Amino acid sequence: MDRAGIPHLTVTELAKLIETKQVSPVEAVEAYLDRIEQVNPVVNAYVTVCAEEARRDARQAEEEIQQGHYRGPLHGVPVAIKDQIHTKGIRTTDGSKLRATFVPEEDATVMANLKKAGAILLGKLNMSEFALGDPVSSASGAARNPWDLERSPGTSSTGSGAATAAHLCATSLGEDTGGSIRGPAANCGLVGLRPTWGRVSRYGVDGACWSIDTIGPVARTVEDCAVTIGAIAGYDPQDPYTRQTPVPDYRQALTGAISGLKVGIVKEFLDPDASGVTVQTRDAVLAAVEVLKGLGAQVKEVSLPLGAKSGVVVRTITHTERVSLHPEWLRQRPQEYHHNTRVAFTAGNLIPAQVYYKAQKLRALIRQEVLQVLNDVDVLVQPTSAGPAEVMTPERRVESKEQAKRALAAGSFRSPYSLAGAPALSMLCGFTSEGDGALPLALQIAGRPFDEATVLRIAHAYEQATPWHNRKPPI
Repeated sequence: MDRAGIPHLTVTELAKLIETKQVSPVEAVEAYLDRIEQVNPVVNAYVTVCAEEARRDARQAEEEIQQGHYRGPLHGVPVAIKDQIHTKGIRTTDGSKLRATFVPEEDATVMANLKKAGAILLGKLNMSEFALGDPVSSASGAARNPWDLERSPGTSSTGSGAATAAHLCATSLGEDTGGSIRGPAANCGLVGLRPTWGRVSRYGVDGACWSIDTIGPVARTVEDCAVTIGAIAGYDPQDPYTRQTPVPDYRQALTGAISGLKVGIVKEFLDPDASGVTVQTRDAVLAAVEVLKGLGAQVKEVSLPLGAKSGVVVRTITHTERVSLHPEWLRQRPQEYHHNTRVAFTAGNLIPAQVYYKAQKLRALIRQEVLQVLNDVDVLVQPTSAGPAEVMTPERRVESKEQAKRALAAGSFRSPYSLAGAPALSMLCGFTSEGDGALPLALQIAGRPFDEATVLRIAHAYEQATPWHNRKPPI
C-alpha cells in the first residue's frame, strides 16, 4: 500500500498487513518517521525521536517475521511512550529542566513488555512537568491538540494524546493519577484506559503519586486499546503493588454482546448546575446511553454523593505525595521549575498533615461508595470531562475562591475511580456543534477492579454501533 497511508491504519489493521507480509516493519517505521518530521513541529508531541533505534528494531522484527517467528499483534508496530517511563540509554526528562540529561540504565517493566511483544519504540512523548497536569509547564513547550492547536491536549499525558490523535504513533502509553490518561483521550477524541491499580507494573516509572499512579494505553480504537493493555498488564515481582491476578485475552472480550449487562448512569455528573457539565456533553453521553440500551444493556440511574468531593481529595493527596518525592529540588533548585509547577509544589508543601489525613479518610469513603454501587451494576457511565478541550493559557491564575472551586470540581469527573483503584476508560461519543471547528466530547466507562474486560467489551460495542471513531482531526 501507499506508505503515506500507513500511519492512518489502526494497530489491528497494520498488524494484519505485517503478519501477512504485505507491509514490513521497516516500511511502517519509515512511514511514521516521515509523518513525525512533517507534523510534529506543529503539535510538539515528541520530546525525543529514536529514529535510528527504531530502524534497527524494525529490521530485526522484519527478519523474525520472515523466519516465521511472529510474536503477535504488536510485532513490528511503531509505538511511543510518555517521557516519565524509563528507557535504557534514552533520556527520560519528566518534562522538566531538572531531568534534562537523565538517561536510565534499564527499561521500565512496561517498556520491556512492549519489546517482548515486538513493538518498536519511535520515541518519548511530551508531558506536563513531573506529571503535575498543566500542559504549558513542559520544559519542551506545550504539546498541541490536533483538533485545535490553541486548545489543551489534556493533562498530563499531553504528548500521548497529541501523538496518537495526530497519527504520529500507532498506539501509546500514558500515566494516569487523577485522570491523565482519560483527560488526553477525552480532549483528543481517543480511547484511554486507566487500568485497575495493581494491574500494570510501575517499576521504572518516575512517580507522581505512588498510591494512585497507573500506566495505561492511549489508542485510536477500543481494540487497539485492548491489544496495548494486553501487552503490558500482569504481575511484576519488581513492583510489590502488582497483583498476581490472571490477565485475560482482552481482544476475546470484544464480542459485541452486551445484552443483559447492567449499566449505571451516575446522576451527579449529568446536572449542569451541580457539576458544571456542558449541555452538549450531557446530551452526547445520554445519547450514548440510548445506544447501549438499544444493544440490550439494562440501564438505571445511580448515585455517588461523594463524587463531587473527589477532585479536592485527589488534589490534596497527589500534591502532598508529589512534593515528597524530591523535596530537596524545591529547596535547592526552585528556579529550574516552570512557574506553575513551582507554585503548585510550594502550595503542596504547605498542606498540613491533618488535611492529608482527612483526605485519606475521605478517599476510603469514596472507594467504598464506588465499589458498593458496582455491586449492583457491571459498569458506571458518565462524562469524562465537564466539556471539550479548553484554550491553553500561559499561566493559570486563580483570582477567586469560586474559580478555585470550579477547577477542583472539574477534576471530580475522573477522580472517583482514581481513588477507588478501579478501571476507567474514556472514549469519543460525539462532537460540539461548532461546524468545521467541532471538538471531541467523551464518555467515561468505569468497572469493578480487575474487570477491564467488561469495560472494554461495552466500550467496543458502543464504538462499533456509532460513527465517531472514523472521524479524523484536521491535521
